[in-house]
Amino acid sequence: MSTAIVTGQPVPGSSLENDLRSLGFDVRGAADAAETESLLAAVPADRRVALVDARFVGHLHALRLGLTDPRFPLAAVPGAVTAQPAARQALIRAVARETSADRGTAAGAPGDASAPAADSLADRVGTALDTDGDAVHRPELGSLVAAVPADPQARNEARQAVAAVDDEAVRLRSAVKSRDGFFTTFFISPYSRYVARWCARRGLTPNQVTTASLLTALIAAGCAATGTRGGFVAAGVLLIASFVLDCTDGQLARYALKYSTLGAWLDATFDRAKEYAYYAGLALGAARGGDDVWALALGAMILQTCRHVVDFSFNEANHDATANTSPTAALSDKLDSVGWTIWVRRMIVLPIGERWAMIAILTAATTPRITFYALLIGCAFAATYTTAGRVLRSLTRKARRTDRAAQALADLADTGPLAEAVGRGLRRGLPGLAVPAVALLGGAAVVACSALTDFGGVLPVVGALVYVLTSALAVARPLKGALDWLVPPFFRAAEYGTVLALAGKAGVNGALPAAFGLVAAVAYHHYDTVYRIRGDAGAPPAWLVRAIGGQEGRTLLVTVLAVVLTATQFTVALTVLAVAVGLLVLVESIRFWVSAGAPAVHDEGEPA
Repeated sequence: MSTAIVTGQPVPGSSLENDLRSLGFDVRGAADAAETESLLAAVPADRRVALVDARFVGHLHALRLGLTDPRFPLAAVPGAVTAQPAARQALIRAVARETSADRGTAAGAPGDASAPAADSLADRVGTALDTDGDAVHRPELGSLVAAVPADPQARNEARQAVAAVDDEAVRLRSAVKSRDGFFTTFFISPYSRYVARWCARRGLTPNQVTTASLLTALIAAGCAATGTRGGFVAAGVLLIASFVLDCTDGQLARYALKYSTLGAWLDATFDRAKEYAYYAGLALGAARGGDDVWALALGAMILQTCRHVVDFSFNEANHDATANTSPTAALSDKLDSVGWTIWVRRMIVLPIGERWAMIAILTAATTPRITFYALLIGCAFAATYTTAGRVLRSLTRKARRTDRAAQALADLADTGPLAEAVGRGLRRGLPGLAVPAVALLGGAAVVACSALTDFGGVLPVVGALVYVLTSALAVARPLKGALDWLVPPFFRAAEYGTVLALAGKAGVNGALPAAFGLVAAVAYHHYDTVYRIRGDAGAPPAWLVRAIGGQEGRTLLVTVLAVVLTATQFTVALTVLAVAVGLLVLVESIRFWVSAGAPAVHDEGEPA
């Protein structure tokens, strides 16, 4: 249980102590700073502790936002400040300083101008924490009230302000992402927020809702795999239901402020698992009807993954860039001021809401082949639109990228021991725009060699060797160039495209499903890398990258297997490789995300 120390003389008729208890705090009272310091020292070290002024007047949700959010070691609202165990010492130092100040002023002569003021101890402690350079989170309260009235008239006015605002309505509105897609905003969130509240009142956790969303999507994939019209209709309905739950889990986390490390990992990975499992279900269902669309399913997964890598790489490259200005970005900001353009631009990038709605409707009304054709066309257009805009921004942007950004791009590149060994023999890297150009040409070479050669030919191996060299050249120097953020998506497209091309050339049953499994396992590793970087936890350990060969090592291995094995043996080898890579990355990922040192992040970024 958390502990709240209410400072100052109790105010008759105040509901503060009951409000704090309803938030899970054990409430204790302290008359002054000295008693507060003594009580603070007695609170167990593993508890959150809060200091709240007894005169506090405000909404319960304002207290909830300021005192219970698990993501921030230190947080404050007017009249209250809190510290999690990791920040306890900073709070203790600030309170001790205020205690010393009170003792010093108490020794002054009557009427001394330095006599203690009637201001809030909690606010003074918050100011002291700021002075010490400690990061104190102060949530945006909007229309919510949080105040420490100095006199009865001010107290009455504050109470009237509290009565004028329905904090439950504010809490429901704030549970919804401020930036989301058109379909999600207008067709899901208007009612999913109430589902989130229903879940909160019954003690359900965001992780439980996330798991329910995954199970619903897997059942939808199973229905699609039946290959019947009834199965396809049920699959479409269940996919939408899964998306409603997918929205609900985040809204529940924001509504109840139940963020967790495990929840961050589940939320980050389950969306991709649901979507790609559904692709596999559609492919299985089509096969039951005599139509082989595994190549389309794998192509859709590759395209969607590469789109995400473009998003991640561009954002990381510009995350903390200095002098980060661009005429193109300025034009985009101006367009955002025109209301209708915002929704058009959000829809044409085909975010998860629009994409899943399209997939669900087409599954129920058409065939898997038509569904994949529409998905590929839509995603290709969206990828072209967003990538072209970002390239234009990068070329017109005056920005100096930091070492952190360069390291993030290097981690996203997923370079293995082969390229590192070749890179050590290179004295200098490539200049300017040559870096992404070489990465693109090397990737295009290995994919083209794999796609345009009969299965079993040696040309793909030659292409892969060239690709190892170009990969080493591309990452030989820090990735700080204007378009260096394109290097990781070019690498993803090269590796995944090679697997698709060789599996397609094998021409035997099971080759493309095995390739689907391998790309899914590797893609999981790449998504895991992304979310570790977003949590400021760095990339996966170097031993893992070496153990699974790095992107250029896996590409070369697959081409060699295609040369030395028969088509049937190649299919078995892809299956074994998929299982091996999947187990390694999944075990390490689970170990990291459930460990105490993993970051408690909650993604509020672009709709995926």
